[in-house]
Amino acid sequence: MQRDYNSELKDTADHKYAYNFDFDVMHKFMIRSFEPFFKQGNCLELGSFKGDFTKRLLPYFDDITCVEASDEAILQAKDHFPNVKFVNALFENVSLPAKYDNIILTHVLEHLDNPAEVLRRVNDEWLSDNGRFFLVCPNANAPSRQIAVKMGLITHNDAITPAEKEHGHRITYTLDTLERDARAGGLKVVYRSGIFFKALANFQWDRLLNTDIISEAYLEGCYELGHQYPDLCSSIFLMCEKGK
Repeated sequence: MQRDYNSELKDTADHKYAYNFDFDVMHKFMIRSFEPFFKQGNCLELGSFKGDFTKRLLPYFDDITCVEASDEAILQAKDHFPNVKFVNALFENVSLPAKYDNIILTHVLEHLDNPAEVLRRVNDEWLSDNGRFFLVCPNANAPSRQIAVKMGLITHNDAITPAEKEHGHRITYTLDTLERDARAGGLKVVYRSGIFFKALANFQWDRLLNTDIISEAYLEGCYELGHQYPDLCSSIFLMCEKGK
């Protein structure tokens, strides 16, 4: 069945494609997690959506290329980022003119039909010899998901909910299965961690962020606690280098 990537990006009746929690909290902490490992040079973002994460890369890189499957998302992003090169294509068949010193793939791998094939292209074709690959996925073992299992809302930690399926999810990763696919793609996993300890669902976070209940100090505490308990984080993070 041919996928409609524009449709997959749309909010459903009971589930958003992305929440304010993603944009305002997770994106900020993803950049903080990546920053110590950034290399000088160019950057390739695989799956740029409407450019919400792209804008956070602008202070670090002068040369940014984004590959996005949704032509509607590309049209919106181009209006905001005239100096970024956008390519409307699938990762499986896109032809890119260069190698890249930094490659970013955040909350995208779980949408792919052939993740190991795309990771193989990252390693063999796109990553420069001294480049670094930043891979982030939602975590099946996040406490918010484990609580949902105990509540009977989902059957098991790595289940794919109907709403997630509508948004194109194919898998829900854990640290071990994410590293499995990275290694299957030929990549060398150099660093592994989690981003942001999370016991509430995204829609619950969105409600709280509109109140004075959550302080910046509390958000910082969840971020720091995530380094102590990576398997209990909202997202899991691998920093990889080119495998031989």
